[in-house]
Amino acid sequence: MANIGRMLASRVAGQLVRNVATNQQQQQANLLRFYSSAPKSYEFIKAELVGEKKNVALITLNRPKALNALCNGLIAEVNDALDRYEADDSVGAIVFTGSEKAFAAGADIKEMQPNTYAKCINTDFLANWTRVAKAQKPIIAAVNGYALGGGCEFAMMCDIIYAGDKARFGQPEIALGTIPGAGGTQRTTRAMGKSKAMEMCLTGNMITAEEAERSGLVSKVFPADKLVEEAIKLGEKISTFSPLIVRLCKEAVNSSYEMSLNEGLRFERRHFHATFSTKDRLEGMTAFVEKRAPKFSNE
Repeated sequence: MANIGRMLASRVAGQLVRNVATNQQQQQANLLRFYSSAPKSYEFIKAELVGEKKNVALITLNRPKALNALCNGLIAEVNDALDRYEADDSVGAIVFTGSEKAFAAGADIKEMQPNTYAKCINTDFLANWTRVAKAQKPIIAAVNGYALGGGCEFAMMCDIIYAGDKARFGQPEIALGTIPGAGGTQRTTRAMGKSKAMEMCLTGNMITAEEAERSGLVSKVFPADKLVEEAIKLGEKISTFSPLIVRLCKEAVNSSYEMSLNEGLRFERRHFHATFSTKDRLEGMTAFVEKRAPKFSNE
């Protein structure tokens, strides 16, 4: 009887532990949902959910007196907002924009000017500026006005760039006695080719939105007052698809920067094969065959 009593007590204790663990997991999930969706006030950016279904995050760079120059505080807030929106399952895409005068006119030179080589090395200066490029959700840059230096590099970290018709892009670091440090020499070359990249980086000259579109840096150009609206529409369209498949597709496209053609084709094919293990691939094809709209579950 004593053994039976101990067994029963052990089972009850085990069930209590499991219940506590389940409750803790549920509380953590609730906290995560609250953290990701609760409004938050920032100093250097504005962040809000937009679109008809509130499934697109709009992050506006907001240092108007400095033409949205990128300072450490602004980058920290951008990274925080990205963490929140990436954790929010209701958000399917993220749009970055600035003002009609400036998307971002560069890095904050006053903040950067006192730096030394030793400080740059010891603090791994600019390493935390690449969070945008590492995002799993689609990122759209809606560029009005100036996107220069770090501002141009920031836009190029995004997946898609839409530009207002008065936008200007450039890498003017050469005039400051330095070079681009957040991807300007690398992403311009991949987007526009060596000759155009060399011209931009070695002269500091700006290019227009139309030139940027012809060169492949920008996807589309819109009137300045319609730009953000069009970027949000794009985010809404992307958000209608399976978030899981969108992530796989984005990863496959980005892999082309890092791999040879044969390696990239193999990577793409394996990702394509992997979609056949998902419920959303089955739902998408079944809906097509049945001539109805798909209902994706992110599984």
